[in-house]
Amino acid sequence: MRVLVTGMGGALGTRVTQLLEERSEVAEIVGVDFVPPRRRLHRAEFHRIDPADREKLVAFVTDFAPDAVAHVGVYEPHARSTPREAMQRTQAATVGTIGAAARTGKLERVAARSGLEVYGRARGLPAVPDERSFLAPASDYGRSCLEVEAVCRGLGRRDGFAVATLRMATVVGSHVPSPLGRLLRLPVVPVPAFADPTFSLLHHEDAARSMVAALCEGHDGPLNVVGPGATTPLQAALLGSRIPCPVFGPGWPAACRVAELAGAPVPRHVVELMQRGRTADGNRIHDALGLDGFRSTQEVCAELYEWATVTSLRALEAVA
Repeated sequence: MRVLVTGMGGALGTRVTQLLEERSEVAEIVGVDFVPPRRRLHRAEFHRIDPADREKLVAFVTDFAPDAVAHVGVYEPHARSTPREAMQRTQAATVGTIGAAARTGKLERVAARSGLEVYGRARGLPAVPDERSFLAPASDYGRSCLEVEAVCRGLGRRDGFAVATLRMATVVGSHVPSPLGRLLRLPVVPVPAFADPTFSLLHHEDAARSMVAALCEGHDGPLNVVGPGATTPLQAALLGSRIPCPVFGPGWPAACRVAELAGAPVPRHVVELMQRGRTADGNRIHDALGLDGFRSTQEVCAELYEWATVTSLRALEAVA
């Protein structure tokens, strides 16, 4: 396969690329993003192209003419981009990349990142949705993910290529840019005053494995990708030895403002998770792709609070 990886510069995109490099059926890998990868790559070739530069992106994709696309370039607000930039980059990367690749006539399969945010958390909707559940996103990120799915699915039906949409739980980790991760690592964490809703997390290694497996297997259709088990805002805060601060109603905008001043901006989809929870039925992916051994939500949450030991260096004069 000749694989194009969008969003290669992010933690997830880089790990997806590394796993693709290990696959013998992958002959060539190129990737694009607005920032370069921060890990060593051996076979892949990176091109620094901001998705917002649609003309340059389309020309590059057309020239490469991939037969497979790992569309990781779905940007979460306040992860690596502002909410506005995240929406613009996601839309441009999806329409520009998948559209240009489809027009070459060589595209055979796409694996696209999406999120559980597409289900929404409105009253009356299932608390644990599966892939057949109604889609009703209430946040900008959820609507952005739904648009990614619609564009990829529409082009796939028109041009006859397989599209796997991976609806991932929130991906967090000690070294993964995540607005939820930053919020939970604050010394004081806002939690709902009158509820403690459950949510699931996903380890970035399991997210990358799922993306690569879906692409290489040529899966067609949506798949929920969640870690086993669940946690709650209060449990997560206590696990990290943080101080939980009960918040209700009009207190949430103030809490979000304080968190932003502390360096942890809180986009709407994270507020939705903290107030109403977010999980899903992830059984189908195990049958469809044969994947198992996912890290549990509790393990992912524990890793979120792990930091590498800092070794102090001696002064230059002492070294000399």
